[in-house]
Amino acid sequence: MTIDDHAAPLARVRRGDLVESVHLGHLVAVDGDPVLGVGDPDAVIFPRSALKPVQAVAMVRAGLDLDGALLALASASHSGEDAHLDGVRRILAGAGLDESSLDNTPDVPLGESGAAAFRAAGRAPSPIAQNCSGKHAAMLVTCVVNGWPTDGYRAQEHPLQKAVRTTVADLTGDDPAHVTVDGCGAPLFSTTTVGLARAFARIATAGPGTPEGRVATAVREHPWWLGGTGRPVTRFVESVAGLVAKDGAEGVFAAALPDGRALAVKVLDGSARPLPPVVATALSRLGAPVDDELGRVDVLGHGDVVGRVEPAF
Repeated sequence: MTIDDHAAPLARVRRGDLVESVHLGHLVAVDGDPVLGVGDPDAVIFPRSALKPVQAVAMVRAGLDLDGALLALASASHSGEDAHLDGVRRILAGAGLDESSLDNTPDVPLGESGAAAFRAAGRAPSPIAQNCSGKHAAMLVTCVVNGWPTDGYRAQEHPLQKAVRTTVADLTGDDPAHVTVDGCGAPLFSTTTVGLARAFARIATAGPGTPEGRVATAVREHPWWLGGTGRPVTRFVESVAGLVAKDGAEGVFAAALPDGRALAVKVLDGSARPLPPVVATALSRLGAPVDDELGRVDVLGHGDVVGRVEPAF
């Protein structure tokens, strides 16, 4: 079975009076048991950066002593704004390291305006500007805390990555049978769509002071550090009380409410475009109050609104 088996419409793109495009995929919303499903909840996916809060739990379990904004940054796909980069430096400095220790992929900040400003300032792509640098800084610090080598920390056989894999299996309830390399260079473990939702439910319902609870508190209280100015994931966490959420490349999003109601979505074509209306509608189906603007994605014609991206379920 492949990921396109049993995929179903998640969203329709309406321009004028015609449906112009359709985004297929897989969605599951759970309240203990699944209460909403589109496509195949058991579809095996690479969760991409939606896995970062799970990876952060693994690091806190292994002794990473971060909380607050910096723990949110360790869970982030940050936009590369100046405070994000300063935060990465602070994480590293706590273990006597600097940005030269980072081994993630050099890049420019996310977003056209941020990337343009970065280049206009004469700055070359760098690991610290790449959106995963908070996670990689936290990985390095976790290595220092445990006396593990920082060289080769991205290798699948490194003790750090073995600890991450164990936590992925624990929180998702899945066997991470497929392992590859994410865009940032770190190992990427597979989950099912429903397993990703289960992991977020575990994090969102955890008690204060537990590794899961610490990550949940950091994300809830510091959503800007999780994404950045205007980012959909930041807006969802800011707007929905108690939400823990994370976006990922190739059309992945996961979220959970404090009582364990949770969702995960994978857009088959990898587009992030339909995620706001899909996530907003799924949260509403779970009973969460969601502002209509959170799910609004306009279709433009000559700068005017001529249609919308609409949920298909």
